[in-house]
Amino acid sequence: MMKDDRSPGSMLDAMRAQKPLVQCITNFVAMNIAANVLLAAGASPAMVHAEEEAGEFAAISAALAVNIGTLSPSWMNGMRAAAASAGASARPWVLDPVAHYATTFRKRAVADLLALRPTIIRGNASEIIALAGGESRGQGVDSRDPVEQAEAAASQIASKYHAVVAVTGEVDFVTDGARGCRIEGGSSLMPQVTALGCSLTCLVGAFAASRPDAPFEATVAALAMFAVAGEEVARADDGPGSFSWRFLDALAAIDGAAIDKNARVRML
Repeated sequence: MMKDDRSPGSMLDAMRAQKPLVQCITNFVAMNIAANVLLAAGASPAMVHAEEEAGEFAAISAALAVNIGTLSPSWMNGMRAAAASAGASARPWVLDPVAHYATTFRKRAVADLLALRPTIIRGNASEIIALAGGESRGQGVDSRDPVEQAEAAASQIASKYHAVVAVTGEVDFVTDGARGCRIEGGSSLMPQVTALGCSLTCLVGAFAASRPDAPFEATVAALAMFAVAGEEVARADDGPGSFSWRFLDALAAIDGAAIDKNARVRML
């Protein structure tokens, strides 16, 4: 069990009390939903990606989230500047290596960003397997590998880069190389709502911002919040369209006590 002040509910309460400013360098598809997810959860999003200001802004943000979904040379320059600045300013930052295996440009981009030592890496199973040098069945941004097959790869990456690694899917897995945790919950409709995973990366950044001393527990808390909210909305048994807005409402309504009561978190 986690210490009381590091339980998912306690982490949520701490995040909401601080309302951290999170710089989100994410893709065009995800910007709107990611900003709304952070606002509903209790954080303050800033979609600042231009290379002329990204590094400067990272120094005044509480955390940084970097997502390579819609990559371009100028965005890459901004990502590198922001990640370097976050590191120099001792700010936690999260890397989402979207489909990094798909093209040479993406592979080089992720290699550059990994060299800047992200605090947390969040991806689907196919992305994490490929990041560790394995053969994945991923196609574009879609994972075709089960999370359990990526657990060893996640532990390897965590140890190599001294980072927390989160593999998200039907049952999420989080590791820092020494500890492991599985989080159950969510809904089968979540993969049908565009950019919820990208939004989760930004939410992980918000939790890490409020507890930079505990990135493992912060990551678990963010994933637990998503899992509990998704499971709650799934009870309505509607389609992906209504799930999207109901999910934002659920994130806003949930509190720390509800997460600690309903989260299905299992330490390994």
